[in-house]
Amino acid sequence: MWTDLPPFGALFAGALAAAVTRGAVRKAVLLLAPVLGALHLMGLADGTRVELEVLGYSLVPVEVDRMSLLFGYLFHLAALIGNLFALHLGREDRATTQHTAAMLYAGSAVGAVFAGDLISLFVFWELLALTSAFLIWVRGEPKATRPGFRYLGVHILSGVLLLSGALVRANTSGGSVSFGHIGLDGSLGAWLILLAFGIKAAFPLLHTWLTDAYPEGTPTGTVFLSAFTTKVAVYALARGFAGTEMLIYVGAVMTCFPIFYAVIENDLRRVLGYSMINQIGFMVTGIGIGTALAVNGAVAHAFTDVIFKGLLFMTMGSVLYMTGRINGSDLGGLHRTMPITAGLCMVGAASISAFPLFSGFVSKSMVMAATLEAGHLWVWPALLFASAGVFHHAGIKIPYFAFFGHDSGIRTTEPPGNMLAAMFIAATLCIVIGVFPEQTLYRLLPYSTGYNPYDATHVLTQVQLLFFGALASVALQKTGIYPAELRAVHLDADWFYRRLAPAVIRPLAAAMSRVDATVRAAALAVIGSGLRVAEGSRGPMRLLARSWPTGSMVLWVAVLLASYLLFHFI
Repeated sequence: MWTDLPPFGALFAGALAAAVTRGAVRKAVLLLAPVLGALHLMGLADGTRVELEVLGYSLVPVEVDRMSLLFGYLFHLAALIGNLFALHLGREDRATTQHTAAMLYAGSAVGAVFAGDLISLFVFWELLALTSAFLIWVRGEPKATRPGFRYLGVHILSGVLLLSGALVRANTSGGSVSFGHIGLDGSLGAWLILLAFGIKAAFPLLHTWLTDAYPEGTPTGTVFLSAFTTKVAVYALARGFAGTEMLIYVGAVMTCFPIFYAVIENDLRRVLGYSMINQIGFMVTGIGIGTALAVNGAVAHAFTDVIFKGLLFMTMGSVLYMTGRINGSDLGGLHRTMPITAGLCMVGAASISAFPLFSGFVSKSMVMAATLEAGHLWVWPALLFASAGVFHHAGIKIPYFAFFGHDSGIRTTEPPGNMLAAMFIAATLCIVIGVFPEQTLYRLLPYSTGYNPYDATHVLTQVQLLFFGALASVALQKTGIYPAELRAVHLDADWFYRRLAPAVIRPLAAAMSRVDATVRAAALAVIGSGLRVAEGSRGPMRLLARSWPTGSMVLWVAVLLASYLLFHFI
Protein backbone atom coordinates (compact mmCIF):
# COMPACT_ATOMS: atom_id res chain seq x y z
CA MET A 1 0.00 0.00 0.00
CA TRP A 2 0.99 3.66 -0.52
CA THR A 3 1.10 4.30 3.24
CA ASP A 4 3.51 1.38 3.71
CA LEU A 5 6.28 3.24 1.89
CA PRO A 6 8.90 4.97 4.10
CA PRO A 7 8.50 8.76 4.45
CA PHE A 8 11.71 9.36 2.50
CA GLY A 9 10.74 6.97 -0.30
CA ALA A 10 9.33 9.54 -2.73
CA LEU A 11 12.43 11.73 -2.54
CA PHE A 12 14.85 8.83 -2.93
CA ALA A 13 12.84 7.51 -5.88
CA GLY A 14 12.85 11.03 -7.33
CA ALA A 15 16.63 11.16 -6.99
CA LEU A 16 16.97 7.90 -8.93
CA ALA A 17 14.58 9.13 -11.61
CA ALA A 18 16.40 12.48 -11.86
CA ALA A 19 19.66 10.63 -12.45
CA VAL A 20 18.36 8.75 -15.51
CA THR A 21 15.98 11.27 -17.11
CA ARG A 22 16.46 14.50 -19.01
CA GLY A 23 14.55 17.56 -20.11
CA ALA A 24 10.85 17.94 -19.36
CA VAL A 25 10.61 14.49 -17.77
CA ARG A 26 13.26 15.35 -15.21
CA LYS A 27 11.62 18.68 -14.45
CA ALA A 28 8.32 16.91 -13.82
CA VAL A 29 10.06 14.44 -11.51
CA LEU A 30 11.73 17.22 -9.53
CA LEU A 31 8.41 18.97 -8.92
CA LEU A 32 6.21 15.92 -8.37
CA ALA A 33 8.44 13.93 -6.00
CA PRO A 34 8.22 16.43 -3.08
CA VAL A 35 4.46 16.87 -3.64
CA LEU A 36 3.83 13.12 -3.62
CA GLY A 37 6.06 12.75 -0.57
CA ALA A 38 4.08 15.39 1.33
CA LEU A 39 0.79 13.73 0.35
CA HIS A 40 2.20 10.46 1.65
CA LEU A 41 2.92 12.09 5.01
CA MET A 42 -0.72 13.15 5.28
CA GLY A 43 -1.66 9.48 5.29
CA LEU A 44 0.63 8.61 8.19
CA ALA A 45 -1.09 8.41 11.56
CA ASP A 46 0.47 9.87 14.66
CA GLY A 47 2.06 7.00 16.59
CA THR A 48 2.93 4.86 13.55
CA ARG A 49 6.01 2.70 14.16
CA VAL A 50 7.99 0.30 12.00
CA GLU A 51 10.23 -2.06 14.00
CA LEU A 52 13.00 -4.34 12.75
CA GLU A 53 15.44 -6.74 14.41
CA VAL A 54 18.94 -6.35 12.97
CA LEU A 55 22.04 -8.03 14.48
CA GLY A 56 20.40 -8.19 17.88
CA TYR A 57 19.33 -4.53 17.89
CA SER A 58 15.71 -3.44 17.87
CA LEU A 59 15.61 -0.73 15.18
CA VAL A 60 12.76 1.68 14.48
CA PRO A 61 13.49 3.23 11.06
CA VAL A 62 10.10 5.00 11.07
CA GLU A 63 8.37 6.57 14.06
CA VAL A 64 5.70 9.22 13.55
CA ASP A 65 4.62 11.97 15.93
CA ARG A 66 3.65 15.63 15.61
CA MET A 67 7.22 16.92 15.69
CA SER A 68 8.53 14.53 13.06
CA LEU A 69 5.52 15.28 10.85
CA LEU A 70 6.13 19.03 11.12
CA PHE A 71 9.76 18.65 10.04
CA GLY A 72 8.73 16.15 7.38
CA TYR A 73 6.32 18.64 5.81
CA LEU A 74 8.94 21.38 6.11
CA PHE A 75 11.63 19.37 4.32
CA HIS A 76 9.31 18.39 1.48
CA LEU A 77 8.32 22.04 1.09
CA ALA A 78 11.99 23.07 1.07
CA ALA A 79 12.77 20.38 -1.52
CA LEU A 80 9.96 21.63 -3.76
CA ILE A 81 11.07 25.27 -3.56
CA GLY A 82 14.74 24.34 -4.00
CA ASN A 83 14.01 22.11 -7.01
CA LEU A 84 11.93 24.84 -8.62
CA PHE A 85 14.75 27.33 -8.05
CA ALA A 86 17.23 24.95 -9.72
CA LEU A 87 14.91 23.84 -12.53
CA HIS A 88 16.76 25.85 -15.20
CA LEU A 89 20.08 24.06 -14.73
CA GLY A 90 21.56 22.67 -17.93
CA ARG A 91 24.31 20.24 -18.78
CA GLU A 92 26.96 22.93 -18.39
CA ASP A 93 25.87 23.34 -14.75
CA ARG A 94 26.40 19.62 -13.98
CA ALA A 95 22.63 19.44 -13.57
CA THR A 96 22.41 15.67 -13.09
CA THR A 97 24.80 15.73 -10.16
CA GLN A 98 23.12 18.72 -8.56
CA HIS A 99 19.56 17.44 -8.90
CA THR A 100 20.39 13.91 -7.77
CA ALA A 101 22.48 15.02 -4.80
CA ALA A 102 19.87 17.56 -3.72
CA MET A 103 17.05 15.00 -3.77
CA LEU A 104 19.11 12.42 -1.89
CA TYR A 105 20.06 15.14 0.60
CA ALA A 106 16.41 16.09 1.18
CA GLY A 107 15.40 12.44 1.50
CA SER A 108 18.16 11.83 4.05
CA ALA A 109 16.87 14.75 6.11
CA VAL A 110 13.35 13.30 6.05
CA GLY A 111 14.68 9.89 7.02
CA ALA A 112 16.58 11.38 9.95
CA VAL A 113 13.54 13.11 11.50
CA PHE A 114 11.45 9.94 11.30
CA ALA A 115 14.18 7.68 12.74
CA GLY A 116 13.11 6.16 16.04
CA ASP A 117 16.49 4.74 17.03
CA LEU A 118 20.05 6.03 17.11
CA ILE A 119 21.42 3.53 14.58
CA SER A 120 18.87 4.51 11.93
CA LEU A 121 19.55 8.13 12.76
CA PHE A 122 23.27 7.52 12.24
CA VAL A 123 22.69 6.08 8.76
CA PHE A 124 20.77 9.14 7.61
CA TRP A 125 23.17 11.40 9.52
CA GLU A 126 26.05 10.20 7.37
CA LEU A 127 23.99 10.27 4.18
CA LEU A 128 23.29 13.94 4.91
CA ALA A 129 27.03 14.61 5.07
CA LEU A 130 27.95 12.73 1.90
CA THR A 131 25.14 13.98 -0.34
CA SER A 132 25.43 17.61 0.73
CA ALA A 133 29.18 17.69 0.07
CA PHE A 134 28.48 17.20 -3.65
CA LEU A 135 26.49 20.45 -3.68
CA ILE A 136 29.74 22.20 -2.76
CA TRP A 137 32.12 20.26 -5.01
CA VAL A 138 29.86 20.46 -8.05
CA ARG A 139 30.55 24.17 -8.35
CA GLY A 140 33.69 23.02 -10.12
CA GLU A 141 36.00 25.75 -8.84
CA PRO A 142 39.28 25.04 -6.97
CA LYS A 143 38.26 27.28 -4.06
CA ALA A 144 35.26 25.01 -3.42
CA THR A 145 37.20 21.74 -3.28
CA ARG A 146 39.06 22.17 -0.01
CA PRO A 147 36.09 23.63 1.93
CA GLY A 148 34.05 20.70 0.64
CA PHE A 149 36.53 18.19 2.04
CA ARG A 150 36.76 20.09 5.33
CA TYR A 151 32.97 20.10 5.50
CA LEU A 152 32.77 16.36 4.84
CA GLY A 153 35.48 15.57 7.38
CA VAL A 154 33.73 17.52 10.14
CA HIS A 155 30.40 15.83 9.48
CA ILE A 156 31.92 12.36 9.30
CA LEU A 157 33.43 13.09 12.72
CA SER A 158 29.96 14.05 13.93
CA GLY A 159 28.64 10.71 12.66
CA VAL A 160 31.43 8.77 14.37
CA LEU A 161 30.62 10.51 17.66
CA LEU A 162 26.92 9.73 17.23
CA LEU A 163 27.58 6.05 16.54
CA SER A 164 30.03 5.84 19.45
CA GLY A 165 27.49 7.42 21.79
CA ALA A 166 24.78 5.05 20.56
CA LEU A 167 26.96 1.98 21.17
CA VAL A 168 28.00 3.22 24.61
CA ARG A 169 24.33 3.73 25.54
CA ALA A 170 23.45 0.31 24.14
CA ASN A 171 26.18 -1.26 26.28
CA THR A 172 24.92 0.44 29.43
CA SER A 173 21.17 0.10 28.85
CA GLY A 174 20.72 -3.53 27.97
CA GLY A 175 21.18 -3.13 24.22
CA SER A 176 18.57 -0.40 23.67
CA VAL A 177 19.35 2.20 21.01
CA SER A 178 15.96 3.92 21.04
CA PHE A 179 15.97 7.62 20.23
CA GLY A 180 13.90 9.53 22.74
CA HIS A 181 14.72 11.99 25.47
CA ILE A 182 18.36 11.50 26.45
CA GLY A 183 19.34 14.47 28.59
CA LEU A 184 22.71 15.00 30.21
CA ASP A 185 22.63 12.16 32.73
CA GLY A 186 26.41 12.29 33.20
CA SER A 187 27.07 9.26 31.00
CA LEU A 188 29.72 9.22 28.31
CA GLY A 189 27.17 8.18 25.71
CA ALA A 190 24.98 11.23 26.34
CA TRP A 191 27.94 13.61 26.04
CA LEU A 192 29.12 11.99 22.80
CA ILE A 193 25.64 12.26 21.27
CA LEU A 194 25.26 15.88 22.40
CA LEU A 195 28.63 16.72 20.85
CA ALA A 196 27.60 15.03 17.60
CA PHE A 197 24.38 17.07 17.53
CA GLY A 198 26.29 20.21 18.49
CA ILE A 199 28.67 19.91 15.53
CA LYS A 200 25.76 19.73 13.08
CA ALA A 201 23.94 22.55 14.90
CA ALA A 202 27.06 24.77 14.60
CA PHE A 203 27.68 25.26 18.32
CA PRO A 204 30.29 27.93 19.16
CA LEU A 205 33.82 26.84 18.12
CA LEU A 206 32.22 23.95 16.21
CA HIS A 207 30.55 26.23 13.69
CA THR A 208 33.26 27.09 11.18
CA TRP A 209 32.31 24.35 8.73
CA LEU A 210 29.16 26.35 7.97
CA THR A 211 30.72 29.72 7.21
CA ASP A 212 33.63 27.98 5.45
CA ALA A 213 31.66 25.73 3.09
CA TYR A 214 28.18 27.15 2.51
CA PRO A 215 29.39 30.28 0.67
CA GLU A 216 31.34 28.04 -1.74
CA GLY A 217 28.30 26.03 -2.84
CA THR A 218 26.62 26.58 -6.17
CA PRO A 219 24.07 29.42 -6.43
CA THR A 220 21.28 26.84 -6.27
CA GLY A 221 22.97 24.24 -4.05
CA THR A 222 23.44 26.61 -1.12
CA VAL A 223 19.66 26.99 -0.92
CA PHE A 224 19.43 23.27 -0.12
CA LEU A 225 22.37 23.45 2.27
CA SER A 226 20.63 26.17 4.26
CA ALA A 227 17.49 24.07 4.69
CA PHE A 228 18.43 20.64 5.96
CA THR A 229 21.62 19.93 7.91
CA THR A 230 21.27 22.40 10.78
CA LYS A 231 17.50 21.88 11.02
CA VAL A 232 17.96 18.13 11.39
CA ALA A 233 20.33 18.95 14.26
CA VAL A 234 17.72 21.26 15.83
CA TYR A 235 15.16 18.46 15.58
CA ALA A 236 17.59 16.00 17.18
CA LEU A 237 18.31 18.39 20.05
CA ALA A 238 14.59 18.99 20.60
CA ARG A 239 13.98 15.24 20.60
CA GLY A 240 16.89 14.23 22.80
CA PHE A 241 17.91 17.17 24.97
CA ALA A 242 14.88 19.41 25.59
CA GLY A 243 15.18 21.05 29.00
CA THR A 244 18.99 20.73 29.19
CA GLU A 245 19.91 23.98 30.93
CA MET A 246 23.38 24.18 29.41
CA LEU A 247 21.78 24.68 25.99
CA ILE A 248 20.19 27.95 27.15
CA TYR A 249 23.60 29.56 27.51
CA VAL A 250 25.07 27.85 24.45
CA GLY A 251 22.16 29.22 22.44
CA ALA A 252 22.53 32.71 23.90
CA VAL A 253 26.20 32.78 22.86
CA MET A 254 25.23 31.55 19.40
CA THR A 255 22.79 34.40 18.97
CA CYS A 256 25.38 37.06 19.82
CA PHE A 257 28.87 36.25 18.57
CA PRO A 258 28.04 35.86 14.83
CA ILE A 259 26.82 39.46 14.71
CA PHE A 260 30.33 40.86 15.03
CA TYR A 261 31.68 38.67 12.23
CA ALA A 262 28.70 39.35 9.97
CA VAL A 263 29.25 43.11 10.26
CA ILE A 264 32.81 42.93 8.90
CA GLU A 265 32.21 40.16 6.34
CA ASN A 266 32.29 41.08 2.66
CA ASP A 267 30.93 37.89 1.08
CA LEU A 268 27.15 38.32 1.38
CA ARG A 269 26.47 34.58 1.42
CA ARG A 270 28.95 34.28 4.28
CA VAL A 271 27.02 37.04 6.06
CA LEU A 272 23.94 34.84 5.71
CA GLY A 273 25.95 31.93 7.09
CA TYR A 274 26.69 33.86 10.26
CA SER A 275 23.07 34.96 10.33
CA MET A 276 22.04 31.30 10.21
CA ILE A 277 24.11 30.56 13.32
CA ASN A 278 22.48 33.55 15.00
CA GLN A 279 18.99 32.20 14.24
CA ILE A 280 19.86 28.66 15.32
CA GLY A 281 20.92 30.18 18.63
CA PHE A 282 17.31 31.19 19.30
CA MET A 283 16.21 27.62 18.57
CA VAL A 284 18.85 26.11 20.84
CA THR A 285 17.90 28.51 23.64
CA GLY A 286 14.25 27.48 23.34
CA ILE A 287 15.19 23.81 23.43
CA GLY A 288 17.32 24.39 26.52
CA ILE A 289 14.42 26.09 28.35
CA GLY A 290 12.34 23.05 27.52
CA THR A 291 8.83 24.30 28.33
CA ALA A 292 5.98 23.65 25.91
CA LEU A 293 6.03 27.26 24.72
CA ALA A 294 9.82 27.28 24.35
CA VAL A 295 9.99 24.02 22.36
CA ASN A 296 7.09 25.22 20.21
CA GLY A 297 9.03 28.43 19.61
CA ALA A 298 12.21 26.54 18.70
CA VAL A 299 10.59 24.25 16.13
CA ALA A 300 8.39 27.07 14.79
CA HIS A 301 11.46 29.24 14.29
CA ALA A 302 13.18 26.33 12.53
CA PHE A 303 10.18 26.17 10.20
CA THR A 304 10.13 29.86 9.39
CA ASP A 305 13.94 30.06 9.17
CA VAL A 306 14.06 27.46 6.41
CA ILE A 307 11.68 29.62 4.38
CA PHE A 308 13.01 33.15 4.97
CA LYS A 309 16.66 32.11 5.03
CA GLY A 310 16.06 30.09 1.89
CA LEU A 311 14.51 33.20 0.32
CA LEU A 312 17.56 35.29 1.21
CA PHE A 313 19.94 32.64 -0.12
CA MET A 314 17.86 32.47 -3.30
CA THR A 315 18.10 36.24 -3.81
CA MET A 316 21.85 36.18 -3.26
CA GLY A 317 22.13 33.09 -5.47
CA SER A 318 20.25 34.99 -8.17
CA VAL A 319 22.68 37.89 -7.84
CA LEU A 320 25.65 35.53 -8.09
CA TYR A 321 24.10 33.68 -11.04
CA MET A 322 23.37 36.87 -12.99
CA THR A 323 26.48 38.91 -12.16
CA GLY A 324 29.14 36.38 -11.14
CA ARG A 325 29.80 38.49 -8.01
CA ILE A 326 28.76 38.16 -4.38
CA ASN A 327 31.01 40.52 -2.39
CA GLY A 328 29.33 43.61 -1.02
CA SER A 329 32.24 45.75 -2.21
CA ASP A 330 31.58 44.63 -5.81
CA LEU A 331 27.81 45.07 -5.84
CA GLY A 332 25.29 47.87 -5.47
CA GLY A 333 22.73 49.59 -7.63
CA LEU A 334 21.16 46.33 -8.80
CA HIS A 335 17.67 47.54 -7.90
CA ARG A 336 17.69 49.31 -11.27
CA THR A 337 17.90 46.12 -13.30
CA MET A 338 16.75 43.50 -10.73
CA PRO A 339 13.83 45.30 -9.01
CA ILE A 340 11.74 42.16 -8.48
CA THR A 341 14.62 40.29 -6.86
CA ALA A 342 15.34 43.34 -4.72
CA GLY A 343 11.72 43.47 -3.53
CA LEU A 344 11.70 39.77 -2.71
CA CYS A 345 14.96 40.20 -0.80
CA MET A 346 13.28 42.92 1.26
CA VAL A 347 10.53 40.46 2.22
CA GLY A 348 13.16 37.97 3.40
CA ALA A 349 14.97 40.74 5.28
CA ALA A 350 11.75 41.82 7.01
CA SER A 351 11.02 38.20 7.96
CA ILE A 352 14.42 37.43 9.44
CA SER A 353 14.33 40.77 11.29
CA ALA A 354 10.98 39.74 12.86
CA PHE A 355 8.90 42.62 11.57
CA PRO A 356 5.26 42.24 12.70
CA LEU A 357 3.12 40.57 10.01
CA PHE A 358 6.12 38.58 8.78
CA SER A 359 6.94 34.98 9.67
CA GLY A 360 10.00 35.60 11.82
CA PHE A 361 7.97 37.66 14.26
CA VAL A 362 5.43 34.93 15.07
CA SER A 363 8.14 32.34 15.78
CA LYS A 364 10.95 34.31 17.41
CA SER A 365 8.57 36.06 19.81
CA MET A 366 7.60 32.65 21.22
CA VAL A 367 11.19 32.00 22.28
CA MET A 368 11.51 35.50 23.72
CA ALA A 369 8.27 35.12 25.69
CA ALA A 370 9.26 31.67 26.95
CA THR A 371 12.60 33.06 28.16
CA LEU A 372 10.84 35.62 30.33
CA GLU A 373 8.23 33.13 31.56
CA ALA A 374 10.97 30.73 32.65
CA GLY A 375 12.69 33.50 34.64
CA HIS A 376 15.90 33.74 32.62
CA LEU A 377 16.15 37.48 33.04
CA TRP A 378 19.85 37.63 32.10
CA VAL A 379 19.36 35.65 28.91
CA TRP A 380 16.53 37.80 27.58
CA PRO A 381 18.71 40.94 27.10
CA ALA A 382 21.19 38.84 25.11
CA LEU A 383 18.38 37.67 22.84
CA LEU A 384 17.17 41.26 22.53
CA PHE A 385 20.65 42.39 21.49
CA ALA A 386 20.85 39.52 19.02
CA SER A 387 17.49 40.49 17.52
CA ALA A 388 18.75 44.01 16.91
CA GLY A 389 21.98 42.63 15.49
CA VAL A 390 20.29 40.37 12.96
CA PHE A 391 18.20 43.29 11.75
CA HIS A 392 21.42 45.23 11.27
CA HIS A 393 23.40 42.67 9.27
CA ALA A 394 20.68 40.63 7.54
CA GLY A 395 17.78 43.04 7.44
CA ILE A 396 19.77 46.08 6.34
CA LYS A 397 23.25 45.09 5.17
CA ILE A 398 22.23 42.32 2.73
CA PRO A 399 19.70 44.31 0.66
CA TYR A 400 21.61 47.59 1.01
CA PHE A 401 24.98 46.39 -0.29
CA ALA A 402 23.51 44.09 -2.94
CA PHE A 403 20.78 46.27 -4.42
CA PHE A 404 21.26 49.81 -3.17
CA GLY A 405 24.32 51.54 -1.70
CA HIS A 406 26.92 52.71 -4.18
CA ASP A 407 26.24 52.11 -7.86
CA SER A 408 28.63 49.40 -9.02
CA GLY A 409 27.74 50.03 -12.65
CA ILE A 410 26.55 46.44 -13.14
CA ARG A 411 23.59 46.19 -15.48
CA THR A 412 21.94 42.81 -15.83
CA THR A 413 18.45 41.32 -15.97
CA GLU A 414 16.16 39.43 -13.63
CA PRO A 415 17.02 35.75 -13.16
CA PRO A 416 15.14 33.01 -15.05
CA GLY A 417 11.42 32.64 -14.43
CA ASN A 418 11.70 29.47 -12.35
CA MET A 419 14.05 31.24 -9.92
CA LEU A 420 11.62 34.13 -9.56
CA ALA A 421 8.72 31.70 -9.06
CA ALA A 422 10.55 29.90 -6.24
CA MET A 423 11.32 33.22 -4.56
CA PHE A 424 7.69 34.33 -4.94
CA ILE A 425 6.46 31.16 -3.21
CA ALA A 426 8.88 31.64 -0.30
CA ALA A 427 8.01 35.35 0.01
CA THR A 428 4.29 34.58 -0.01
CA LEU A 429 4.74 32.00 2.74
CA CYS A 430 6.70 34.53 4.81
CA ILE A 431 3.74 36.91 4.68
CA VAL A 432 0.92 34.35 5.00
CA ILE A 433 2.52 32.68 8.04
CA GLY A 434 3.16 36.09 9.58
CA VAL A 435 -0.43 37.24 9.11
CA PHE A 436 -2.19 33.94 9.86
CA PRO A 437 0.12 32.02 12.23
CA GLU A 438 -2.59 30.02 13.99
CA GLN A 439 -4.20 28.78 10.79
CA THR A 440 -0.89 27.86 9.12
CA LEU A 441 2.02 27.17 11.48
CA TYR A 442 0.75 26.93 15.05
CA ARG A 443 -1.67 24.11 14.25
CA LEU A 444 1.29 21.90 13.28
CA LEU A 445 3.34 22.49 16.45
CA PRO A 446 3.96 19.70 18.98
CA TYR A 447 2.08 21.36 21.85
CA SER A 448 -1.03 23.46 22.23
CA THR A 449 -0.19 26.62 24.20
CA GLY A 450 -2.77 29.18 23.09
CA TYR A 451 0.02 31.67 22.39
CA ASN A 452 -0.91 34.98 20.74
CA PRO A 453 2.04 36.87 19.19
CA TYR A 454 0.04 40.00 18.40
CA ASP A 455 -0.49 41.50 21.81
CA ALA A 456 0.51 45.06 22.51
CA THR A 457 3.63 44.16 24.51
CA HIS A 458 5.19 41.96 21.83
CA VAL A 459 4.39 44.31 18.97
CA LEU A 460 5.53 47.51 20.70
CA THR A 461 8.72 45.91 21.99
CA GLN A 462 9.68 44.63 18.57
CA VAL A 463 8.81 47.86 16.75
CA GLN A 464 10.91 49.87 19.19
CA LEU A 465 13.78 47.42 18.81
CA LEU A 466 13.65 47.66 15.02
CA PHE A 467 13.42 51.45 15.11
CA PHE A 468 16.47 51.86 17.34
CA GLY A 469 18.35 49.22 15.35
CA ALA A 470 17.77 51.21 12.16
CA LEU A 471 18.80 54.41 13.96
CA ALA A 472 22.03 52.79 15.16
CA SER A 473 22.82 51.53 11.66
CA VAL A 474 22.34 54.99 10.14
CA ALA A 475 24.43 56.59 12.90
CA LEU A 476 27.30 54.13 12.35
CA GLN A 477 27.24 54.77 8.60
CA LYS A 478 27.11 58.56 8.91
CA THR A 479 29.87 58.76 11.52
CA GLY A 480 32.18 56.45 9.56
CA ILE A 481 32.37 53.94 12.42
CA TYR A 482 30.79 51.18 10.37
CA PRO A 483 33.53 48.85 9.07
CA ALA A 484 34.34 49.19 5.38
CA GLU A 485 33.67 46.28 3.02
CA LEU A 486 37.18 44.88 2.52
CA ARG A 487 38.17 42.30 -0.09
CA ALA A 488 39.50 39.86 2.48
CA VAL A 489 38.82 36.47 4.04
CA HIS A 490 37.86 36.86 7.69
CA LEU A 491 38.66 33.88 9.90
CA ASP A 492 37.26 33.17 13.35
CA ALA A 493 37.68 29.78 15.07
CA ASP A 494 38.80 28.22 11.78
CA TRP A 495 42.02 30.20 12.25
CA PHE A 496 43.22 27.26 14.37
CA TYR A 497 43.12 24.75 11.52
CA ARG A 498 43.54 27.07 8.54
CA ARG A 499 46.43 29.16 9.89
CA LEU A 500 47.81 27.88 13.21
CA ALA A 501 47.81 24.16 12.37
CA PRO A 502 49.70 24.57 9.05
CA ALA A 503 52.15 26.98 10.74
CA VAL A 504 52.90 24.35 13.40
CA ILE A 505 52.70 21.23 11.27
CA ARG A 506 54.88 22.39 8.37
CA PRO A 507 58.06 23.00 10.48
CA LEU A 508 57.45 19.73 12.33
CA ALA A 509 57.00 17.91 9.06
CA ALA A 510 60.21 19.45 7.70
CA ALA A 511 62.14 18.44 10.85
CA MET A 512 60.74 14.90 10.73
CA SER A 513 61.67 14.70 7.05
CA ARG A 514 65.27 15.63 7.88
CA VAL A 515 65.40 13.04 10.70
CA ASP A 516 63.86 10.46 8.37
CA ALA A 517 66.48 11.21 5.70
CA THR A 518 69.30 10.87 8.24
CA VAL A 519 68.00 7.57 9.64
CA ARG A 520 67.43 6.20 6.15
CA ALA A 521 70.98 7.14 5.09
CA ALA A 522 72.47 5.46 8.20
CA ALA A 523 70.37 2.33 7.73
CA LEU A 524 71.31 2.12 4.06
CA ALA A 525 74.99 2.52 5.00
CA VAL A 526 74.77 -0.39 7.47
CA ILE A 527 72.93 -2.55 4.97
CA GLY A 528 75.48 -1.66 2.29
CA SER A 529 78.36 -2.66 4.57
CA GLY A 530 76.65 -5.96 5.30
CA LEU A 531 76.14 -6.62 1.63
CA ARG A 532 79.79 -5.88 0.89
CA VAL A 533 80.91 -8.29 3.64
CA ALA A 534 78.59 -10.96 2.28
CA GLU A 535 79.83 -10.30 -1.24
CA GLY A 536 83.41 -10.68 -0.02
CA SER A 537 82.51 -14.15 1.31
CA ARG A 538 81.41 -15.49 -2.07
CA GLY A 539 83.53 -17.29 -4.71
CA PRO A 540 85.27 -20.70 -4.81
CA MET A 541 88.07 -19.66 -2.44
CA ARG A 542 86.05 -17.38 -0.10
CA LEU A 543 85.01 -18.23 3.43
CA LEU A 544 81.40 -19.33 2.83
CA ALA A 545 82.14 -21.24 -0.41
CA ARG A 546 85.33 -22.99 0.77
CA SER A 547 85.27 -26.79 1.08
CA TRP A 548 85.77 -28.01 4.64
CA PRO A 549 87.16 -31.40 5.71
CA THR A 550 84.58 -33.88 7.03
CA GLY A 551 86.47 -34.26 10.28
CA SER A 552 86.30 -30.53 10.95
CA MET A 553 82.53 -30.54 10.43
CA VAL A 554 82.06 -33.48 12.84
CA LEU A 555 84.24 -31.72 15.38
CA TRP A 556 82.14 -28.55 15.25
CA VAL A 557 78.92 -30.55 15.56
CA ALA A 558 80.28 -32.25 18.68
CA VAL A 559 81.29 -28.88 20.17
CA LEU A 560 77.79 -27.43 19.58
CA LEU A 561 76.14 -30.53 21.08
CA ALA A 562 78.35 -30.39 24.16
CA SER A 563 77.60 -26.69 24.59
CA TYR A 564 73.86 -27.37 24.35
CA LEU A 565 74.02 -30.14 26.97
CA LEU A 566 76.11 -27.96 29.27
CA PHE A 567 73.61 -25.09 29.13
CA HIS A 568 70.72 -27.51 29.57
CA PHE A 569 72.10 -28.97 32.83
CA ILE A 570 73.13 -25.56 34.18
